[in-house]
Amino acid sequence: MANRLWQGNWRTKARIVSGLMLFAYVFFHLLSVGMGLFSLELMEASQDLFGAIPSSRPGGIVLYAALLTHLGLALYRLARRRTLRMPWNEGLQILLGLSIPFLLMVHFVHTNVARMQFGVETEMGYLTGLIWNTKSAWQQAVLLLVVWIHGCIGLHFWLRVSPRWQSLLPVALPVATLLPAFALAGFMVQGRAQSERLLRSEESASLMAQYNFPSAETFAALREVTDTGLMIAAGVLLLTLSVFWGRKLSSNRHSLRIRYVDGPEIHGQRGMTLLEMSRASGVPHMALCGGRGRCTTCRVVVEEGADLLHPPSTEEEASLRAANAPPNARLACQIRPTDPATVLRVFRPDGQRARAHESLGQERRLAILFLDMRSFTARTTGQLPYDVVFLLNRFFDAIVPSITGAGGTVDKYLGDGLLALFELDNEELSARAALRAAAGISSALETFNKTLAMEKAEPVRIGMGLHLGELVLGEIGAAENAPRTIIGDTVNAASRLEGETKGLGVELLASEALLKAAGIDVDTLELVTLTLRGVAHPVRALAMERASRVPELMQPS
Repeated sequence: MANRLWQGNWRTKARIVSGLMLFAYVFFHLLSVGMGLFSLELMEASQDLFGAIPSSRPGGIVLYAALLTHLGLALYRLARRRTLRMPWNEGLQILLGLSIPFLLMVHFVHTNVARMQFGVETEMGYLTGLIWNTKSAWQQAVLLLVVWIHGCIGLHFWLRVSPRWQSLLPVALPVATLLPAFALAGFMVQGRAQSERLLRSEESASLMAQYNFPSAETFAALREVTDTGLMIAAGVLLLTLSVFWGRKLSSNRHSLRIRYVDGPEIHGQRGMTLLEMSRASGVPHMALCGGRGRCTTCRVVVEEGADLLHPPSTEEEASLRAANAPPNARLACQIRPTDPATVLRVFRPDGQRARAHESLGQERRLAILFLDMRSFTARTTGQLPYDVVFLLNRFFDAIVPSITGAGGTVDKYLGDGLLALFELDNEELSARAALRAAAGISSALETFNKTLAMEKAEPVRIGMGLHLGELVLGEIGAAENAPRTIIGDTVNAASRLEGETKGLGVELLASEALLKAAGIDVDTLELVTLTLRGVAHPVRALAMERASRVPELMQPS
């Protein structure tokens, strides 16, 4: 997983590292401002605590280096683009990012420059009181929201290639929403109070002396520095846009043909990546990581013109090797065709013979249940096929509600057995749901067998294997007939556990991993150690003659 998050060239990695450093700084800064909701002392103490490293000379150098690196790489990436067509969320992130230097300039000058050049004590009491109920207060509130939203979008772009990120979103979204509100509330409380103390109270003179309150001349000098900084920022942005439009005009003179297999034929500009060509021409093209070379969902098979392409970079080659891609496969976000080519998109998001994101596979740590009916072949020998189907349907009608009632789903029916998946929010809920389902199946089977006894039929015996581990969920099959299913070593282990129940004469084998995930103290249980065929390591499991006794394990001790 770590390798997936850190894929890309050195520029991509530098942008990630610098972005994470800035995001951490903003996070703790907002936390400090929010402490003003309680008291000025707590607000300033938090600022001193969280700002100790950035305020030091080495910390300040690292922080400003991260800021300049992140901004510089963003402008470099913008200048090298060949089209401004992009997903709306990527465009929003870029617009927010470009606005940050202009919104930040006033804050930077009136804090850092005022402190270093004019000796102003820019503590939180001074800052909140100074700008309260002014135009600057609204500007700083907008800056807070812009920086935070920009950072959250960037963090989401980075983490969304991780299958665990989806499970963290229910926690991350409330934090992302409440933290800026907390900071604004803290600013409002202290801004009103400190403005009164600083400008209209009896202690005004002493506070101004304590803060070394700037004179009119100092404020005028700070405004000049701010104006100069804004002009420099505007100049750098204009230079970046000039490079972009210059490259675009230059490339428009020479276009080349790109033909998509089972798709349109377009004319792209030399210097553009294939992904940019697709987007510029309105051709749907998947790029889960946003076209940053950190996944392989944009890969294409180059059927004609592969020999005319530049060789892959080390990072692209590693990504393709990890995906077991053929020799003529490339990443659309990394190649810049200079000659006509014919390509096949491996994944297409057009809803027809396309592959949606789910088909790529999603890794989850979940519980599964394998169930099989004992001696089914001997039981049904000599029976009419219709009678066999009738028996199976009655059997599944009796036990499946225990699975769905516990929050599980039947992934597939396996003749006289089934595989069930418990896709809940976390592994503890998944494990406990699987145990409840097994207990419910056992109880339902007892009732079902009583019905069979009344019909003078032999009772049904079953074996169940419960296991928890890493699974890959995805659509497997031909493009238009690919049901969602699960694969992985966990599935094989659960199947082997179910097979072992027959030899042990028990109804259920629940693995130690599942029991621990469910919060059950396994030290008090007698577990058996099993060597399972096709499973690399021995598996410890709890054997239960009747799974209906499972609730006894789940009761708090």
